[in-house]
Amino acid sequence: MYGKAFAPEYQGALTSLSVNSSLTDVLAAGRERLAAAERAGQRIEAARSGLAVAEAHRRLGQVGEADRAWKASYRAAREAGDTGAMAWALWSGGTLARQRGAFALAWRLLGYAAELGERGGDVVVRGYSLAGLAETGRIQGDYEAVGRLHERLLAEARRRGEARHTVWALEGIAQMHRNTGSYDTAYALFEEAAGIAARADDRRGHAWALRGLADLRSVRDGDVAGALALLSEAEESCRAMNLAGALAYNHKMRGNVLYRAGRYTEARDVYRQALAEFRAIGEPRGEALSRLGLAKSLARLGRDRAGTAAELADLARTMDRIGLRHAREMVTRAQEEFVGADAAAAAAVPAGAASPADTTPPARSAAPAGTALPTGTAPALGSPASGEGPASSVSPEVVR
Repeated sequence: MYGKAFAPEYQGALTSLSVNSSLTDVLAAGRERLAAAERAGQRIEAARSGLAVAEAHRRLGQVGEADRAWKASYRAAREAGDTGAMAWALWSGGTLARQRGAFALAWRLLGYAAELGERGGDVVVRGYSLAGLAETGRIQGDYEAVGRLHERLLAEARRRGEARHTVWALEGIAQMHRNTGSYDTAYALFEEAAGIAARADDRRGHAWALRGLADLRSVRDGDVAGALALLSEAEESCRAMNLAGALAYNHKMRGNVLYRAGRYTEARDVYRQALAEFRAIGEPRGEALSRLGLAKSLARLGRDRAGTAAELADLARTMDRIGLRHAREMVTRAQEEFVGADAAAAAAVPAGAASPADTTPPARSAAPAGTALPTGTAPALGSPASGEGPASSVSPEVVR
């Protein structure tokens, strides 16, 4: 039996905020409470209200503001000696790093967050941080390594009756099954996630589950109308809560559905819309996937072979640089389809290779469940003016 979904990242004086609160409302309330806490010299309250500010900025796609906010929250928590608040700030920073495509940094910050959560006895932030590690590995395509962790976290969430985390774990496992061709299993898991989310009033989780169901209605059943209807329903929730990232992924999926249906002109237009949305929020993974869909649509609409080949070759390098294994395989299949197997092989870039201009930290392979988390002192952040980042564990270019 699951209770109503709640948002543990809304803390201190902000616990009354709902998991479904509009992010603009969360941001306004968080800023107001943060300013009051800073005036009163209440470091713990500043750390916890600052977390809500960081998360609102992140989910609105305001990357720079989110980056500054989670670091300020961490500094306030560290000054107050609040281990739990430090862990939550690091979780926010690690989640932002993954959103930005900085997977190596995401692994470090989420690992520290899980360690601090365990040390401080905060089972919720520990669970969220381990979930973040699992999702990072899944996004990179390391299914074998993180599949067991997803299953373990699902069992823990079910045992505690945590609807929101159960939905997250079900959706992650479902996505891995979908990507490996187990469509019926994936559909059943997405369907269960949608049901739990609906009963728990978790609109965000429900929207993501509907997106997964729409994908499978399209790819498995060829049900274009049904898939588009599910995406339209999910879009309502995304817009109501101002979920910029989820809305962009919803539009990208709409492009996928239209493309599979042979409606290439419509798909092209939707992919362009999604691409602009991802660029506006600084989300490199979504941007790359939208570029791939757009390239394939343009090829179907008569783009010259040389232009398609150049675009796909650049996308292959981008996927390798970011560290997206499954997406890289999708590019290879597109190259074989539109350019030819020989050209695709010639354009292949060894895994981990980077272009000279690349400044993204190399992707770290996912650690299997049970692997020891990072140990040692939690990182110390420099002052905003200094431009310093966490002590030696964090690369300067991603904390400036």
